Order: sequence, then C-alpha cells, then structure tokens
Amino acid sequence: MTSAHPKALLGPLLLLGLALLLVIFLATPSTFAPIFSPLVQTNAPAIYQQANLLSLTLSHLAIVGVATAAATLVAATLAILVSRPFGREFLPLSRSIVNIGQTFPPVAVLALAVPIMGFGQKPTLVALFLYALLPVFENTLTGLTTVPASITEAARGAGMTGWQRLWKIDIPLAMPAILAGIRLSAVISLSTATIGSTVAARTLGEVIIAGLQSNNLAFILQGGLIVAALAVLIHSVFSILEAKAAHRAGR
Repeated sequence: MTSAHPKALLGPLLLLGLALLLVIFLATPSTFAPIFSPLVQTNAPAIYQQANLLSLTLSHLAIVGVATAAATLVAATLAILVSRPFGREFLPLSRSIVNIGQTFPPVAVLALAVPIMGFGQKPTLVALFLYALLPVFENTLTGLTTVPASITEAARGAGMTGWQRLWKIDIPLAMPAILAGIRLSAVISLSTATIGSTVAARTLGEVIIAGLQSNNLAFILQGGLIVAALAVLIHSVFSILEAKAAHRAGR
C-alpha cells in the first residue's frame, strides 16, 4: 500500500486549514481583535459587532445558494431544450434571455426591482439570478453539443431513445462542463451579493459598507476576507467535483 505524495496532500490540507480558520473566526471573532486593532483609530472597535458575523455569512450563502440553484435549473433546462433537434430554432431566443443579466449590471437590476419588490432579499435574488444564467447556459450547451458523434451513434445503434441518450450518455459526459458553469455562477454571485446590503439584504456587504462609512479598515478587511475565503472554498469544492465527473466520464 503506497502513501500519498506530500504535494498531493498540500492542496486539501491548505483548504481544510482555510475552512477551519474561517469557522474559528466566525464563531469567536473577538479572538482576532489584536490582529485588527492596529488598523483602526483610537477607541474604534476592531471587530464588527453591529450584527453577528456568522449569521451574516449564513444569510449571504443562503441568498447565493438560492439564486445559483434557480439559475442552474432554468439555464440548464434551456440548454437541454435547444440542444435537441426540436429546440434548435429557439437557440437565438434562449441566448437573448440568458444575456439579460449581463446586459444590465446588478446595481441597475436592484434599482429597477426595489420599487416593485421593496427592500430586502428579493431584489438581490433577482439580480443574482439574472447574472448567473449565462455561465450555466453556455457551459451546459457546450458540454451537450460536444459529445463525440461515435458515442451518440453507438447509443442509437443500441436502441436508446433520444431521452435515454440524454440522461444516460449526454448529461453524464457533459457534467464536467455543467459543473464548471455552476462554479463560475456561484463565485460571481458570491462577490456580487455584497451589493445587496445597499437595499437592506442581509449580506456581508453590510460589514464592508459599515467600514467605508466609518473609515474603519478593519471592518472592510473582515467583510472582504470572509467573502474571499468563501470564494476560494466554493471554487475548490466545485473543481474537485468537476475532476471526479471528468474521471467518471473518461475525459
């Protein structure tokens, strides 16, 4: 039995260390006060205390998770439909729909959504949903349309129907590309969600905005570092899932 190479373990160990450090900071932020104290003015708080950091982080992740899941469902469904022979004529229309989020910046979407939906999480969810559509759609479409013709013909020769080929052949082979699209959407949404605090959504943007308003660099760093750590962890988890999916697909 061979042992794992030290370099092979370095990545997972670093990620585990980052996750552990993040959990400790969110659970007991006051422990890190000495680190941030040199960054604040005299008598100014070194740790954000107007709201619980763990609660803000969970709320931030929940908003991102719901928006990404909804965008994945809609974008992947559109990509599957337009990749089938009966739906190819709707490809231009589908591309126009998923490009809406890229045409309007999230700030503009928030400005339009607030008068209709009011302040809070709903306009933020809409903005993130629209912004996350394009990566999932394009990656899913690319994955489905690049399945080797020889495999498709072999499946057809084995008597598989179109839907059987889709679920048993096309989607499994396209899964690495689909996961890559979800990864891009999740990471983009994670950073973009910080602007939701401008319309009273509970996100980590609240910490950053408080730091800007009070000229408190420690607050800005706390909000930014938490978002950055979450982005690295989410990116890495999806990258691992992509690698496993690619291995199963034989790519």
